[in-house]
Amino acid sequence: MATVVPLVTPPYVATEGAVAPGWAAHLELGFRARGTHTYLAQRRHVGPLQVQRPFYPEGERACHVYILHPPGGVVGGDTLAIDARVERGAHVLLTTPAAGKFYRSDGARAQLEQRLVVDDQAWLEWLPQETIVFDGTHADSRTRVTLTGSAGFIGWEILCLGRPAAGETYAHGAFVQRFEIWRDGAPLWWERNALSGGSPALQAPWGLAGRSVLATMVAVGRAPRALPALRECLNTDAGEGEFAVSQLRDVLVCRYLGNSAEQARTGFIAAWQILRPVLWSIEASPPRIWST
Repeated sequence: MATVVPLVTPPYVATEGAVAPGWAAHLELGFRARGTHTYLAQRRHVGPLQVQRPFYPEGERACHVYILHPPGGVVGGDTLAIDARVERGAHVLLTTPAAGKFYRSDGARAQLEQRLVVDDQAWLEWLPQETIVFDGTHADSRTRVTLTGSAGFIGWEILCLGRPAAGETYAHGAFVQRFEIWRDGAPLWWERNALSGGSPALQAPWGLAGRSVLATMVAVGRAPRALPALRECLNTDAGEGEFAVSQLRDVLVCRYLGNSAEQARTGFIAAWQILRPVLWSIEASPPRIWST
């Protein structure tokens, strides 16, 4: 049975700017396989990061878990860390019940560190809902995925700059986003976005071209026969947004640039429903929380 015990938050080394005192939260999850059943074997937390009980909408094989951040948003000076390990033979899908938010600050930086470890012959799906970066946000976000052997991974990150529907653009602040995937000590995918509020790059044709939503979906594995289906699916009724799909050695990448988080999420879900059977021979089963 999973336990909840106090855990000392590991230090986070800030890369840019100083961090003022704020919420310090750490969530540690460990998943194991017992036969064909994946279960939550370890759960430790300190501060406002928690999980709901595991769900099994597709049988005992895949364990669905929702990560909760009760405050609803991250403010300057907050330090959040999530550590999840999927052991050999286990299959885990991690998502969130709502969008994440980084609120404006007076210059103090917030830090979010997500470390995901997947052992040989284990699978992890990292499918959080979008992250909204308010005008005036100063924050660093880093996701590092460490794979061993034949471990499988599908994940996405959807970033929304400002709140255009409320008349708010991302005119002030600085947000740094990192997304890394490693296998057996070698880098497979390493991306860093340094986004400055009001920067000409946000409007330039060679930058974001005035779009407020940028998103990346990454699947580890070769799926060349899925590329035509993915491109057809994502280019149908794209509206104002644009999708792109490419295969870079062992990493398949889907991109979105537009103004709609819903459009990005809907496209990525459709791509995930194509990729999961091709890569893992398992039909996709959307988490129930996505329908609420």
